[in-house]
Amino acid sequence: MTIVAIHQPQYMPYLGFFHKITHCDVFVALDNAQFQKNGLQNRNKIRKPQGWQWLTVPVLHSFGQMISEVRLETRGPWSRKHWNALLMNYSKAPFFDQYSDSLKALLLDQPHDRLCALNMTLIRWAMERLDCHTPIVPASSLDIPGTQTEMLINICRATQANVYLSGPGGRRYMDLAAFEAAGIAVIWQEFTSPVYVQPFAGSEFVPDLSVVDALFCCGPRTADYVH
Repeated sequence: MTIVAIHQPQYMPYLGFFHKITHCDVFVALDNAQFQKNGLQNRNKIRKPQGWQWLTVPVLHSFGQMISEVRLETRGPWSRKHWNALLMNYSKAPFFDQYSDSLKALLLDQPHDRLCALNMTLIRWAMERLDCHTPIVPASSLDIPGTQTEMLINICRATQANVYLSGPGGRRYMDLAAFEAAGIAVIWQEFTSPVYVQPFAGSEFVPDLSVVDALFCCGPRTADYVH
């Protein structure tokens, strides 16, 4: 049995993204999907004293562009702003020092021209700290035809997978009969956001923030939440 999961590369994704990666044998990064404005491909949420805030990467894009084609807006100091927001909100978190230097280097010292490259660099950074070693295949390297269900089935075939791991949202658009006809089983991701101690004692827990929230707060124990 070979399980494949497929998802668009996101910016510093939440724990459920990595839970999906750890529960498959091959992860296909859907970098040839259309870029979604105001989605999670160029932004995610972190903690602040009252609730949460967006960290948004400014991009240069046109309607219909694939994620892999989207370029970063380099004129403004967005990466410095993101790092300063992380520093301000997490510097007192118990595991901030353990992860801060390597993350800071990726944000400030490693140049990126395209959004997808930035996202994949940060995803791989998090995977290392979550003890996740699932191989990643860019969808653009597979040259897969089709849309929606047809494309998913073709990706399964291209990666020699006979099981497709889908998020619960797939129930809204997937043609399950087509998967059955293709001889590919569909299983559904079951992930519940863990509750842990976040910064700013006394405030209400905020679930589904960027993975950095859990890493800074829980350290190596974060891997237990996704395995």
